[in-house]
Amino acid sequence: MVEKLKKIWLDGEMIDWDDATVHILTHSLHYGIGAFEGIRAYKHKDGTTHIFRLKEHIERLFDSCKMVLMQPKFTREQIAQACVETMRQNGLAEGYLRPLVFVGDGAMGVYAPDNPVRASVIVWKWGTYLGEDALQKGIRCKISSFARHHVNVSLAKGKITGQYTNSVLAKREAKLSGYDEAIMLDPQGYVSEGSGENIFVVKRGALLTPDLSSSILEGITRETIIQLAREEGIPLVEGRVTRDQLWLADEVFFTGTAAEVTPVREIDNRPIGDGTVGPISKRLQSRFFEIVRGTDRSHMEWFTRV
Repeated sequence: MVEKLKKIWLDGEMIDWDDATVHILTHSLHYGIGAFEGIRAYKHKDGTTHIFRLKEHIERLFDSCKMVLMQPKFTREQIAQACVETMRQNGLAEGYLRPLVFVGDGAMGVYAPDNPVRASVIVWKWGTYLGEDALQKGIRCKISSFARHHVNVSLAKGKITGQYTNSVLAKREAKLSGYDEAIMLDPQGYVSEGSGENIFVVKRGALLTPDLSSSILEGITRETIIQLAREEGIPLVEGRVTRDQLWLADEVFFTGTAAEVTPVREIDNRPIGDGTVGPISKRLQSRFFEIVRGTDRSHMEWFTRV
């Protein structure tokens, strides 16, 4: 459950948490046209707070708005500053940020071009998404019966609210079956991503991950890990991945703002490698956390200080 804090930024104003409400006829609630981001802020070793890759997240938010023909009435810079200010107003040293752009109330029906486009930023305390043990020991996954969207049916590169219906169903299916997370295939049967994470496979010392022409979100943590892998001299290929390649992998791990870098130890009751977290997963996970915690300062351009 999200712990109640003090303030939420809504349409340019910082308002009390309990006053951040919308009308029941809010268009996005009925028809699913809204764009959002998930962003993390980390406390560095020197005690300062920094938002990770804020600029890239805001760029993707506006890209999602462009795809669904929503024109925010605030600029990228205003939304970015709202993220910083909402962290400050709530006194968080670390936290999760959720900028959201949505269509407000007015006309109903699928075509409502004159309804107001609204914007908000919410922050809250959020620890390890899949649990602390997940980072250390890895998680158990199930190939979902729910497919990821076809690229001509939905907008795979958009972080759009209504598109997460099948992710919710895939996650529920996995949890009800006793697993930690789902892995979704695309309509052609190739590996796509988790319910909210990108996926990487390690085989014979090299990384393989679905390419951007696949039905995947262009993950910001994904891009971070690709860059770190190159810096570490780890070979990497972006291309199609099959279900049996997952089963026969030496290592598998998820990446995402919420999931960070989470190893996968089992898929469909088959252990991955020897069933423990592998060396390349550990290596990239360690480098990632050194950077976001500020012990490795090689990429300070990725941070916005609160």
